Amino acid sequence: MKKFNLKVGLTIGLLMAFTNSCKEDFLTVKPNGALSAAVLATYDGVDGLLIGAYSMIDGVSSVGFGWEAASSNWVFGSIRGMEANKGTDSGDQPDINPIQTFSEAATNPYLNVKWRSVYDGISRANAALVTLAIAEKAGTVTPAQADLLRNQAKALRGVYHLEAWRMWNMIPYLDENTDPKTVVNTADVTASIIADLDAGTNLPINMTQIGRFNSTVAKVFKAKALMQMKKDYAAAKTILMDVIATGKKPDGSAIGLSAKFGDVFDVSNRNGIESIYTVQYSVNDGSGGWNGGWGEVLNFPYKSAASPGGCCGFFQPTHELVNSFRTSGGLPLLDGSYNLAGEQLIRDEGVPGGDLWKASTSYAKNSGVTVYNPLFPFKDLGYQSLTDANKGKDPLISPADWQLVWTEDNSKAVDPRLDWTVGRRGIPYLDWGVHTGSDWIRDQTYAGPYSPKKQVYKKSQEGQLTEVGSWTSGWTANGYRMIRYADVLLLLAECQIETNDLAGALGNINLIRNRAANTAGFVKESDGTTNAATYAIAAYPSFPDQTYARKALRMERKLELGMEGHRFFDLQRWGIVQTELSSVLTFEKTKRAALYGAATVGPEDVNFPIPQNQIDITLGKLVQNR
Repeated sequence: MKKFNLKVGLTIGLLMAFTNSCKEDFLTVKPNGALSAAVLATYDGVDGLLIGAYSMIDGVSSVGFGWEAASSNWVFGSIRGMEANKGTDSGDQPDINPIQTFSEAATNPYLNVKWRSVYDGISRANAALVTLAIAEKAGTVTPAQADLLRNQAKALRGVYHLEAWRMWNMIPYLDENTDPKTVVNTADVTASIIADLDAGTNLPINMTQIGRFNSTVAKVFKAKALMQMKKDYAAAKTILMDVIATGKKPDGSAIGLSAKFGDVFDVSNRNGIESIYTVQYSVNDGSGGWNGGWGEVLNFPYKSAASPGGCCGFFQPTHELVNSFRTSGGLPLLDGSYNLAGEQLIRDEGVPGGDLWKASTSYAKNSGVTVYNPLFPFKDLGYQSLTDANKGKDPLISPADWQLVWTEDNSKAVDPRLDWTVGRRGIPYLDWGVHTGSDWIRDQTYAGPYSPKKQVYKKSQEGQLTEVGSWTSGWTANGYRMIRYADVLLLLAECQIETNDLAGALGNINLIRNRAANTAGFVKESDGTTNAATYAIAAYPSFPDQTYARKALRMERKLELGMEGHRFFDLQRWGIVQTELSSVLTFEKTKRAALYGAATVGPEDVNFPIPQNQIDITLGKLVQNR
C-alpha cells in the first residue's frame, strides 16, 4: 500500500492539477502541466488516487512530512500525555520542548506540519471523490465499484478530520465540493466527520488487502468518534460489541488477543491476530526508507555501539509512567501511591552503565552483593554514604574494602507489561542483551534513565526488517498498530462503565489482565527461566461501583497502551487533562526540575493552538481556538 508506483505518481499529478495543494496549504497553485481528471476517470485511476490518500495514513509523505506528523502520535499523544519525555538532549529537535512543557506557541513548526499532513490526506481523499464522480458520469465504473471506492475515500477523510479535531477542535471540514477560499473553522463539524466514518461501515468485511479499510476498521473509528466528540457511549457500545462479535481484519482474517503481550510488538508479528489495523511499513524497496517507519525513526536507544537503530535517544519514558506499573496483591495502586517514596521504583540515575555495570553485576553474582563506583553521585537516590576510609577505592579492584552501597532491588512487585514497554537497567532488552544503564541514554541528566521498547526490532531482524545502507536502521517494517484488539476491548469496557454495565466491563478488563499474567510472556533473564523482575498481576475480583471501575479502566489503558500515542487523547476524552497532567507534572518536577521548570497545565492546554501559518494563509478566515 505504501510503495510509490505508477498509480501514486498519477495521484500527485492530479492533486496538483485541481486540489488545494497542502504544500502551499489552502492556496491553489496552478501546475505547469498535469493529467486531467478525465484521464484518471476509470476504476484503476480512482483507485490510484485512493492509494495516494491511504499513503498519508502514517502522517508521512515524500514531500517533507516526517516524524513531526507521525500517526503514532509519539509527540502529541505520549509526550504531551506525560508518559514520555522528548529524550535525547535539550538542543535536539527543540520544537518538541515547549510541547512537553505546555508552552507551545501557534508558530511552532510541529503544529504546522501536523496540520498540513492531515489536510493533505483530506485533499487526496477529495481528489479521489471528484474523479469518481466524473467516472460515474462517464460510465467507466460500475455502481458496485463506485460504492467501494467512495466508501473508502469517505472513511479516510473522516479519519483525517477526526485526527484534526482531536488536535484543534475548531477545524474546517473540507469535502470534495468545498471552496478553499471560503473555508472557516467556526462551525460544528462533528456530524460531518461521523457521517464520513459511517460510510466506511458499508465496506465489505474482507477487502482482500491488509492495508485497506474494511467495515470493521471503520466501525472502530466511528465508535471512537462518538466517544471522543459526542460522549455517546451507548451508541459506541453497540458498535464495539458488534466488532468483537463479528469483526475481521481487512484481509478477512480473525481478530483477537495475542497469547503474549510482548508478541504484539514484534515486527515479525506486525499483522498478527491482535492488529486490527496496522499502518503498513516497508523497507528495502527502493524508496530510501520513506515507506518504512519514518515517523518513529528517532525513537531508539542512544548507545555508542551495537544498539538497535544506532540513533537517536528520543522518546524516553517518564518516571511517573514507570512507577504506575507497581502492584500490590497483583492489582495497580489506583490511589496514586506508586509515586510515594516507599513505592517508587529505583531510578538508577548516576549509576554507571556499560562495562563497569556489567563487571559489577558479574561480581554481584559471585558474592551476592552489587557495588558501584563512588565517583558517581548517590546522594539523590538515598544510597548509604561511603565511609571516609573507603573513598577513592575502585570496587572492581578491591571489593572487599567496600561497604555495600546499593543492592539491585527487583523485590518491588510490578506489572509484567512494564518490561515490554520500557527499557531499564538490568533487564534484558529483547535479544540485544541486558540494558546496561546510562550508556544507553544520550543525556541522562536531561531526560532520565529509561528507553523506549515497544517499536524496537530484535537484533536478529536487523537487515531483513530494517532499511539497509542508510544512516540509521531505525527505518523499520514495524508498522504502527493503529487499532489493537486490546484497545477495542478497553473502549468497550469504558462504554460499559459509562452505561453502568460494570459486570461487562469487569470481564473485558480482566481479559486484558489475564493475558498480561501469562507467565510465558514474562521477561526472562539470560537463563531463559528466571524472571527478570518480581512480576505480580491479578484479575480484579469485582468493581464495587462506577467510580472505582472508572479508575480501573483508566489505569488499564495507561498500562496496556503506554507509549502508543493514546494517553493525551484519552485524558482529553475523559475531561481530566488539566487535573491529571498537573498531578503528573508536579511529580516529574521532583525528578526533572531543569526540564519542566515553571511549566503549568491550564484549561487552554486541552487542545493545541491552530498553526499561525494557516491563519495567515487564509487571511484570517481561520480564527485561533484560544
